[in-house]
Amino acid sequence: MEREGTKFPSQTYKDIVLQPAFDNAKKQFIKPMIEIHLAHLIMLVEEGIIQKAEAVEIVKAIKKIDVNEIEKVPYDPSFEDLFFQIEHFLIEEAGEIAGNLHIARSRNDMGIAIYRITLRQKLLKLIESATKFRDSLIALTDEYIDTIMIGYTHTQQAQPTTLAHYFNAMTDLLTRDITRFHAAYERLNRSTMGAAALTTSGFPVNRKRMQELLGFEGMIDNSWDAVAGADYIGEIASVIQLAAINLGRSIQDFLLWGTQEFGAIKLSAPYVQISSIMPQKRNPVSIEHMRALLSSVAGNAQTVLTMMHNTPFGDIVDTEDDMQPYMWKAIEALQNNYQLLSSVLLTMEVDKEKLLKRAKESFANVTELADTLVRTNHLSFRKAHEIVSATVRDLSAQKKESIQDFTLSLLNKHAEKIIGRKLNLTEEEFIQALSPEHFVKIRTVEGGPSRERMEKTIKERHEEQKLLEKWLDEKYATLKKAHELVENIVTEWTKANG
Repeated sequence: MEREGTKFPSQTYKDIVLQPAFDNAKKQFIKPMIEIHLAHLIMLVEEGIIQKAEAVEIVKAIKKIDVNEIEKVPYDPSFEDLFFQIEHFLIEEAGEIAGNLHIARSRNDMGIAIYRITLRQKLLKLIESATKFRDSLIALTDEYIDTIMIGYTHTQQAQPTTLAHYFNAMTDLLTRDITRFHAAYERLNRSTMGAAALTTSGFPVNRKRMQELLGFEGMIDNSWDAVAGADYIGEIASVIQLAAINLGRSIQDFLLWGTQEFGAIKLSAPYVQISSIMPQKRNPVSIEHMRALLSSVAGNAQTVLTMMHNTPFGDIVDTEDDMQPYMWKAIEALQNNYQLLSSVLLTMEVDKEKLLKRAKESFANVTELADTLVRTNHLSFRKAHEIVSATVRDLSAQKKESIQDFTLSLLNKHAEKIIGRKLNLTEEEFIQALSPEHFVKIRTVEGGPSRERMEKTIKERHEEQKLLEKWLDEKYATLKKAHELVENIVTEWTKANG
């Protein structure tokens, strides 16, 4: 055990815990740390806790921190973490007065604030990517508004619909994911500063001013909750896990639709890979990787939740050092999937003729035939369903799998068995009832696939898109305003003091 040393940290602890945490911190946390240093200084001066002249010297030292150089600095075991290394640098530059920067502050409230500042930037980027993907889905809905296809339930042919109807469903599911992201962001973007280690401070700090200076839109009132509550990251992990699972379900469809047997879509050349041995292969690797990466998103998010499990309700800054990277990886992978899938879908080819032909030949149209019998013959739907179902079973028993074999005379044969008479239905009405184009056209109820309904829906989704984009703009503007406020104050200080 000689290599472990005789004082903190041991070599193994350094290699396994402190070194990786330091490497993450110097890449992710140095800018938020500087933001907090400057905001805290401003608040201390405004509340009369330290003198402005003293603060100016500390500001000058802070401005000497070279972010790019910090990222290259190796871990120094004489400092436990990045915070103490930066504090040491500031004291060397400004003298002992720099130690006053830590008045009424702890690594606890500061550490959680750093995590929140870092995470809010990443979450905003994810929301931006999801919002752009939503815009692509609206464009796809518009492009395929007349592309008739069979919809599936229980993996079996169900009813005619359109590809636009499918993409609109994806749009609405994604919209709920985005609004869940919004809600998680609102609870994430709250200030912990002023909570100190656990019980606030005896100094008259202004917590609301710290909230304003750091661009937070709320404050965690209870100081114990501020340093102990980890549900902000748990909530983000939960909604991201759900979003990944939601998107993964469509990924499965696209893989199926791209098979030669299904033949509905063909990916653009930049998104397929050839086989090393089979000349005919067009492997949809872009979608396959998305399937795997979305699973990793769900897995990393679950890791975050598992690491929270049974953690005592006190400060968990050290635990979060290990937890946060899993959250970042999940966010980045989901963000990348939104971008990649958008490109894949916007450039793919869709075999509209094959999809329509398949719909025309399918028994999937017979729901409308049953509805037609209700309208024309005043039958109960259950009785109409029984007649049509018996006809389909008859054809299946004869190994006839095409709607072309479904005739009015055969339908009447079963009607006579079930209701004792032929149906009051013309050949023209019969043919129309089995048309997938007609099936879709009359589905004009809210949420239906008809062109008439879908045009209204697309218009509504565009209006919703504007609101989602406005939300993003407002959040970025709030952060920019806070950053400029701090910079303007410290710039004014340094100019006034030479």
